[in-house]
Amino acid sequence: TYGNSFHEVAGGHVDELRRWIIDTCVHKNGKLVIPAFSVGRTQELLYALNQLSLEKRLPEIKIFVDSPLSLRATSIIKQYTTDFNERLQQVLLIDDDPFAFDGLAYIETVEDSRKLMDYAEPCVIISASGTADAGRVRHHISSCLSSSSNTVLLAGYCSDQSLGGQLLAGAKEVEIFGETHTVSLHTGKLASLSAHGDADDLTRFIACQDAAQIKKIFLVHGEAPVLAAFAERLQRKGYDHVEVPAMHVHYPL
Repeated sequence: TYGNSFHEVAGGHVDELRRWIIDTCVHKNGKLVIPAFSVGRTQELLYALNQLSLEKRLPEIKIFVDSPLSLRATSIIKQYTTDFNERLQQVLLIDDDPFAFDGLAYIETVEDSRKLMDYAEPCVIISASGTADAGRVRHHISSCLSSSSNTVLLAGYCSDQSLGGQLLAGAKEVEIFGETHTVSLHTGKLASLSAHGDADDLTRFIACQDAAQIKKIFLVHGEAPVLAAFAERLQRKGYDHVEVPAMHVHYPL
C-alpha cells in the first residue's frame, strides 16, 4: 500500500488526534469528522480518546460514533478482555472499559443520524466508511463541506479515486450523491495510525532473506504506480526477480 512513501515518525497518534480536536472543535467551534473502518480502526480511535479522557486532556465536547456496525463490533471486543494485550490489561486495572468515556454517544437509527447533521455545537463524529466512499460518513462530510471551521480527518489509507483521497489531494470540488460541492473545510490525516507498513517497513520485512536465493517476489496489493515503484526499490536492494502479476495471469510454483 505504501511501497513508495514513508510514514512520519514524529509524535504519536494520541497527541496528534488531540491537536486536531483542539484546533477544530475548540479554536474554530467546528465539527471534526473522522471516516473510520467499523472493525479495528474505530476501536483504536475510541481507545486513544479514552486515554486522553483518563489523562484529563480531552476537551468537554460530544463525541459521536455514527455506525451501527461499530457499536456491534465494539460490544463483541469488550466480551474478550482476557485476550487483551498487556498494555490494555494495565488500563483495565484503573478503567473497566477502555473504549468508553464521558461525552461518548452512539448513533444507531437513520433518523438520529440525520439529526446529527443538524447538530450545531462543536463535536467529533466518527463514522464509516474509512475511505468516505460509502456509508453515513458521506452525509456528514457533505453537510460540513461549506465551512472552513470544519475538518475531515482521515484515519486510514485512501485511494486517489475515493472521496477521502480526493479531499487529501486538495480537491476544490467533489461529487457526493450526484451533486457537485465546493470544498471549504480542512482535510488532515492521522498517518501514524495506519496499519500498513511504509517502504522501509516492507523492505525490512524481507531483509532477513538471502536475496540471491529468492526465486521470485510477487507484489499483489496496492495501486499500480506504487507497485512499480516498490518493485524498482527491491531490485536496487538486490532482489532481481520481482513480478507484479496482471489479472488472470498464472504462474507455476
